[in-house]
Parts: sequence; structure tokens; C-alpha cells
Amino acid sequence: MLKTHNCGELRIEHVGQTVTLAGWVNRRRDMGGVIFIDLRDRDGKTQVVVDSGRTPDGFKTAEQIRSEYVIQIKGVVSQRPAGQENKSLPTGDIEVLAEEVIVLNPAKTPPFLIDRDEVVDETLRLKFRYLDLRRERLQRNIVLRHRAIKFIRDFLDERGFIEIETPILFKSTPEGARDYLVPSRVHPGKFYALPQSPQQLKQLLMVAGYERYFQIARCFRDEDLRADRQPEFTQLDMEMSFVERDDVLNLIEELMVGMVKEVSLVPLATEAFPRLSYHEAMERFGTDRPDIRYGMELVDISDIAGASAFRVFAENVAAGNPVKAICVPGCGSYSRKQIDELEQIARANGAKGLAWMALDEDSGEMRGFITKFFKVDQLVAITERMGAKPGDLLLFASD
Repeated sequence: MLKTHNCGELRIEHVGQTVTLAGWVNRRRDMGGVIFIDLRDRDGKTQVVVDSGRTPDGFKTAEQIRSEYVIQIKGVVSQRPAGQENKSLPTGDIEVLAEEVIVLNPAKTPPFLIDRDEVVDETLRLKFRYLDLRRERLQRNIVLRHRAIKFIRDFLDERGFIEIETPILFKSTPEGARDYLVPSRVHPGKFYALPQSPQQLKQLLMVAGYERYFQIARCFRDEDLRADRQPEFTQLDMEMSFVERDDVLNLIEELMVGMVKEVSLVPLATEAFPRLSYHEAMERFGTDRPDIRYGMELVDISDIAGASAFRVFAENVAAGNPVKAICVPGCGSYSRKQIDELEQIARANGAKGLAWMALDEDSGEMRGFITKFFKVDQLVAITERMGAKPGDLLLFASD
């Protein structure tokens, strides 16, 4: 082995031990006669001190070292002088006094800084992906992903699930996107389809009697890129036999709570997930995957709007279509231009229009074009039902 310890491993209890470290030069600081090197590997960083008086040959080597050189250090673990500790590092109480410095691999100047979490052009990052993957944030995310997957495997194994790999080369099946096709060399003119999900395959496993199946599945979908849409992705895929709806919900809830506790330092607000029916989610949030932290829920005011003199609303309600509204806190001062921009967004997403009212921040009076079609008691009823306060903006829509 070229090293005895990882760069994030050494602590006060290692003081006095002779160790060998290997990794990448994260930073180098030449103080004249003493060179400090922050040595990095996937486990963390350790400060190395190369003193010309302690190791003349090692100091000469260190003078040639630059960022991202791969080096090996042999030295003695020492406690840092009082006042020079780095509390932001797990290894910040110690340093390694180098006795030997060996360059394993020199490096050219990288196209972007590895030791800083700065914004880098995505094309450049992908071109030099091997450098991008050295950055702390990406390494932290990949390790987090590994820990999450390990927890999932252990959790499901303890509950009688069997991990089964289903075929990647499959046939085209009806899904929500286009398939990626792979030509067959053995059968000219025919193609395999990469699976968008193992849906049919896992159902066959249930028919075959495996009862509880899972896999960390690779899926492929040829569709337009969005924040939640990628051409290839990994998902936890699972299937169960002889269970009811609540059995599945309870299992997933227990899995998610346990996984977050295992891999995250952020405490859960609650360990009981809110459960909504599809109908309730659509009524309150307008989507089947709501972010319930959002707060601005849809409020049905059909009974009030239907009794108003605003014909658009009244006719829609008479035709059986609801009138719904959201309260936008603190946005009652929006200009007409800003509100028009909101209407354009609404129309682009399928709405026929967007009406509005605003509560004046000083007087608390309701203003807006459609207010004249509502009686005072109706405006009060809308305000109370929506929990609106002075300075809030109310947005209305109806199909």
C-alpha cells in the first residue's frame, strides 16, 4: 500500500505516529524555508509541513510541486501550535511534519479551480469530468448516494426483499416517453429498446412467486430535458405481492425516514408523512406531486364568485366550473406590468386568464378592476376565506 492512512483520518490520538499519506495537492503555500501543503483525497484534507531544515531533499521536491500534483508524503503526526488549529477541518488539530516527499504524478494547470466551489461552465466541466469529480461538493454527493443505496439494500434485505437485476436490452413497451433503440447484430433489421422502467419485468417476477423484489434500476427515456427529466437515471424499483395500499405506504415511509436519519444531519420535521388522496392534492395544490411547504394553496370561492355580478365567474360557476384563487403574501404592491406578466405565465400554462385583487397595505381596502362587481360583504368573505392581510395579492382563475 502506498499509504497507511487517509487524508481525513488523522486526529490528536495519532500524534507521534509515523504515517504515509498519498493524494492530490489541494493548495500549496511557500513561506520561505517552510512549505505548507494541503493534501487531499476523497476522505478529506491534511496539512503537511515541509521544512527545509528537517528534510532538505523533500523541500526541494516540494518547491516544484503545484496544485493537483499526486504526491506521497511520509512523516510524523504533530499537534498544531496553539492558535493555529483549523476548526473547519476534522484534521484541523494536527499536521504532518514531512520527512520524505515523492511526486507520483505531475499535473498541468487545471482549466478551473478544484479547491473552490465556484460556478464553472457546464460544457467545460463535462469535457474535464475527471477533474470536476475531484471537487468536494461532487465527491460529497457521490458518497452520500452510496450511503443511501447501501441503507436501502440493507433495509429491504432485512424485510425479505430479493434484489434481482432485470434485462437492460428489452423490447419496446408503452410508456410515457420515446424509447432508446439499440440495433441487433445477430438479428439484422431488429432492435432492442432500453427500458424506461422495469414495470412489466417486475410484474412477471410477482407472477413467478418471488413476492418481494427490488433493484437499483437504470432507466432510459428519450424526452426533453427538464429539472426532473433526464435521459438516463437511477431509481429504487420495487414490487410486493399479497399486500394492501397502506402496507406499501408504511414501508416507504419507514424506509425514507430511516435513510434520512442515516445519511443526513438535518433533523426531520416529522416522521409521519402527510397523506393526501389524488383528489385532495389536485383540489388544494393543482398538482399530484405538491410541495406542501409552498403555503399558497388553492382556495375554492365558487359560491361567492357565482353570486357576484362578474359575468365571467358567474357563468363559469353556473356551467359547473369552479373559481379558485391563491393569496400571494406581501405582493399587493405589484405593478400592472408585473401582474400582466403573471397572466402571461398563467395563459402559457393553460389558463384562460387571470383576475386579481389587492389589499391596500395602509387602508386595507380592496382594489382591482373586478372589485366593482362584488358587494362589500362578498369582498369581506373572500378576504376571510383566503386569510388575506393588508399588502397581499389575490389571484383568481376559472375554466
